[in-house]
Amino acid sequence: MPQLYIKICGLSTAETVAAAVAAGADAIGFVFAPGSPRTVAPDLVATLLAGIPEHVETVGVFRDQPLAGVLETARRSGVSTVQLHGDEPLGDITAAQAAGFRTLRAFSAGAYARLDDAARALWDNERILLDAIEPGAGVAFDPADVLAAPPAGQWLLAGGLNPDNVAHLAMVLRPDGVDVSSGVESRRGVKDPELVKAFIAAARSVR
Repeated sequence: MPQLYIKICGLSTAETVAAAVAAGADAIGFVFAPGSPRTVAPDLVATLLAGIPEHVETVGVFRDQPLAGVLETARRSGVSTVQLHGDEPLGDITAAQAAGFRTLRAFSAGAYARLDDAARALWDNERILLDAIEPGAGVAFDPADVLAAPPAGQWLLAGGLNPDNVAHLAMVLRPDGVDVSSGVESRRGVKDPELVKAFIAAARSVR
């Protein structure tokens, strides 16, 4: 199994950004969707990204927001990637790509499993993320939802991951990468640098 791609999401401080980068995260994510305890302002993210190595992917997370606003916020913050985490159509993904961004489209694992073959095939060439029903809540989904219909293309596993279970679930479900937010928090919305390091070390142990 190739080395897992690791994304640490919901960051909001220089300390946790530095911890994730130093520990070897492949990507760091920032939540721009309203209503989350992890929501940050684009100007703050622009400051946090100063000095981040080019090889680290920087991701802005949006949920059912107007595309024009998504692209404006992404440009203002300086992120390289737009992650759409709601009911956005494939057209929004291709529009973001045309605007110069990498993309990631999130689905709940159950919703993805319920797609018919034709609907699933539309996403085969796109990078997707399979998450729990309520993103960021730290609740895992039934692995059977993934095993019954694993994505054909590149995909990341999220939802209820933490330093104690990420290696096992990655070996069972065989994603290309993993994404964590609440599983590395000391309390809701507050990242713990030591948990970030422990998560990355556990994920890197998978071969």
